[in-house]
Amino acid sequence: MLRIENLSAAYGEAQVLRDVSLQVATGEVVTLVGRNGAGKSTLLRCVMGLHAGQRGTVELDGRDITRLPAHRRARLGLGWVPDDRGSYATLSVTENLTLPPAVGPQPWSLERVYEAFPALYARRDSAATMLSGGEQQMLALARVLRMGARLMLCDEPTEGLSPLLVQQVGEILRQAKQHGVTVLLVEQNLHFATGVADRHYLLAEGRVVEALDNSEVRSRERELLSYLGI
Repeated sequence: MLRIENLSAAYGEAQVLRDVSLQVATGEVVTLVGRNGAGKSTLLRCVMGLHAGQRGTVELDGRDITRLPAHRRARLGLGWVPDDRGSYATLSVTENLTLPPAVGPQPWSLERVYEAFPALYARRDSAATMLSGGEQQMLALARVLRMGARLMLCDEPTEGLSPLLVQQVGEILRQAKQHGVTVLLVEQNLHFATGVADRHYLLAEGRVVEALDNSEVRSRERELLSYLGI
């Protein structure tokens, strides 16, 4: 579904990505792991069209989308779950879910979203600013699923969440995969990553240095945790 070839990007004179190439197949969940500053979030932003690459290509289903703006990529089925949740602060949960238009061929109905996210149903009339951090993360995930995104780009979906909420996020991502949604996520929690993902790309200094499967991550967990500084 997603192919990135030789993608480079910078912020001013600071080079962040250096000739990154990777692929994500339809229905896969793939994680980007690496130390802070390795370029993981910038890579997601380049895929979503929120940051322009200097060179290289981004393809979705074989179509070159490198020069498309973010809103046109969204219409093709890309969904963005930012690390700051991105909720409309003064709108209610229901308004946050129903305001964005459906873009994919199989958008989730509001009823289906509330069935998958019962905590959001209980807070459906509350403003987003009144939600806990975990509830705001659930809202960010739910909004993208309700829009019918085919490819979810998730930036640190478990950051700052309690172990119980981390489990719930994992279950939501597994449900999304079962319904054919492809996921590319930035994640530092290796235990969580191996529980939801099929494969992993390790980034260092803006480059992909290794592609790992779950068995390799588990067998090298201590080494990887030390490398990540966790």
